[in-house]
Formats: sequence, C-alpha cells, structure tokens
Amino acid sequence: MPTRILIVGSGGREHALAWKLAHEPGVNDVIVAPGSDGIAAEPRVTVVPGVDPLDGAAVVALARAHAAELTVIGPEAPLAAGVADALAAAGIAVFGPIRAAARIESSKAFCREVADAAGVPMARGRAFSTAAAGRSAALELFERDGAVVIKADGLAAGKGVTVCDDRATLEAALSRDGPVVVEERLVGREASVMALCDGVDAVALPVSRDHKRLADGDHGPMTGGMGAYSPLADVPDAAADDLLDRFHRPVLRELARRGATFRGALYAGLMLTSAGPRLLEFNARLGDPETQVILPRLAVALGPMLLAAARGRPASSGTQLPTFPGAAVGVVLASQGYPDLPRRGDRIEGLADALAGGAVVFHSGTRRDQDGSWRTNGGRVLTVVGRGHDTEAARAAADAAAGRISFAGAQRRHDIGVQPAPVTA
Repeated sequence: MPTRILIVGSGGREHALAWKLAHEPGVNDVIVAPGSDGIAAEPRVTVVPGVDPLDGAAVVALARAHAAELTVIGPEAPLAAGVADALAAAGIAVFGPIRAAARIESSKAFCREVADAAGVPMARGRAFSTAAAGRSAALELFERDGAVVIKADGLAAGKGVTVCDDRATLEAALSRDGPVVVEERLVGREASVMALCDGVDAVALPVSRDHKRLADGDHGPMTGGMGAYSPLADVPDAAADDLLDRFHRPVLRELARRGATFRGALYAGLMLTSAGPRLLEFNARLGDPETQVILPRLAVALGPMLLAAARGRPASSGTQLPTFPGAAVGVVLASQGYPDLPRRGDRIEGLADALAGGAVVFHSGTRRDQDGSWRTNGGRVLTVVGRGHDTEAARAAADAAAGRISFAGAQRRHDIGVQPAPVTA
C-alpha cells in the first residue's frame, strides 16, 4: 500500500479518487494538485492550489516535496502534455500512460490505426487531414445510411463527436477546422469498460454506463456526461474480462509493439450492436462521471492496484474485482448555460441535507466563500451518488439527494440509471 499518494487534477473524478484512497488502511497522506475546495474538505486530503497540472517539472517537484510513493494522473490533458513521461524519467511511480501511449485518446486517427492493427472491431471509417478532405466520404455514408459520425481528431472534453442525422448538422460538422475521423453510424446501447493496465495485462473495473446528452430521454446537446450508473443489466461485471480479451489486451500488445507501453487506466467506450460490441473510442484515463459510481462499489483497496500497475506488475491476482452488493447511481448537477457558456458564482444550497441523507457528493466545479457557503465554479458542478440494493433503489436515493440541492439555473436529468433505448453513435 502506498502511504503517500499525489493525485493530479481538480474535478469530480479526482475527488472520487481522493475520497476512495484517503479512506484506505495504510494511506497517511493524499495530496491533490491543483485540487478544489470540495476536495480539500475530505479528511486526510491536502490540496495544493496554484500548481499547473500540465507542467511536468512542477508536478515532479511537488511529488518529490511530499515524498509521494505514487502519482495518479486524473485528466487527459496532462497525459497528452507528457506529465507521466516527466514523472517516469524522475523515477517516480506514475499511474497514467506516457504521451506516446496516451495518443490512443488524444488522436482519434491514431486510435483507429492501432485498433485496426490489433484486430479490434469498430465502426467502418477513415481519418482525414481536414474536414474538407473527408467531405466526399461523409456524404457517401450520409446518403447510404441517412446519418454519419464526424469526430474531431483531438481532445474535446467528451464533446468532439457529432452524430449527423440531417444535412444542416453534417454541414456544420464539416465546417470545423483540423483533422477529423469519418465513421458509419452504429446503433445500440453504450457501455463504459475500464481496466487497470500494467503495460502487458489488464484487470477490469466494474462496468458502467454514462448518459451523455444534456436532457432526459437522451435529448439536447452532447456533454461530458450528465450521470452514470453501475452495474448494468445487459453487461454484467462478470462479462468484463471477455471484453478485455476482445478490446483492451490486443491494443495493449499493439501499443507495446510500437514502443508505447501503456500503464494506467484504459477506457473502452463500446456500442452494443445487434452484431456484437463495437469500439466507439478509447480513453487513456478513468471516466468522469463513471469513476464516481464505480469507486463506491469497490470492496477492495485501490491504492495497491494502482501502484502495482504503475510499476509494471499485475494490478490484481484475479480477473474480477470484489464489489459491495447493490448498485450506485450518480446524478450530475450542471450550471446554467452548460455545455456552451456555463455561469459561475451561483450560491449552492442543500449540500448538508444531501449528505445527511446518506448520499456521497463529489465536487466538479465549486468554490467555497470565506463564510463557508458554496458557489458554482464550472460547467458540471456536482455528482450526487446514491447507493441501494439494486439500480432502482440507488436511483431513488440519488434523485432524492439531488433534489435537496439547489442553485440558480441548475440543470440535471431525472432518468439516470434507466436503461436507455438503443441510440446512434
């Protein structure tokens, strides 16, 4: 068990990691940089504001100053910036892939190339240097299927994918700058399958599903995620190891063959089609808000598994991690104007009531005034997690707790945890 752990990041995912790790036996200190006021409220957690998470030298200096035995990188941007490379070069154990391996997320074109070489099933498509260059291919798929998917080839905070099912949306997507990937539309239900990887093998975390659209019934614009739940009725946790055989492990081998050994969390976004699961995308880190519902389900210490993977050793001796009975559902509360122009500074009421009712609340975009009151400070503000003996009970608990929290212009969904109808992506 690492006794001193540094977490890089400041969102709800990093809050969940700090919450989980700080409660584990043997952990003396959890340091989070730059962190947030919400994360700082956790017992045995120290926040170091002002640290640039994209500055590898600054993160290395902080890890050394606190004698961190493990550094965990939460968001994708520091991975793409090479922060894991800087830590590894300094001899500091880091859970998070080097930049060359993190390209699996930072470049949709690279993801397609690696997945194809590894024999991973995914939607048919091609990468193009510009949207204009991909125009003919996009129009051909649109005419054939009545829809086409355009993906920006770069980091887009979960909002870089456009499902074009009308000509106006297609033209708007093709007007964007930069390289794109053009793919056929897939129909089915999505699932998030994340694994802790040591460069060679992987162990699955509990399977989850997030709800990406802003409004109930999967309407409205795409967001970074408006809620998540775990487990799934249609993809039980026991099925995860088979999915790792089909998706994660072949990609780990292909990355290693290219000299880009992947040590960290590899997240496969899958579409469950009538022809079987297909890859939508790979991410090089834990999901947000999926992490907020997965970690409360784990009945095993996370710290030793992260440290083992960081050192290139198996994260677990088994293929399925022990979980507590029951389910977890997380409801995201977002600011007015999200996802385009989120408003900041609105006073948040009811947090204490939600916590008193048994919910776990993870802060994504908040700040605390000197008088102790909380205010919104970002697009996604809070993830309110309810737990219960099954998904319906957990959903009821999460909805009730989320209903106790209010701020001006708050946006939320009321159907998180309801198995969605098949969607296109």
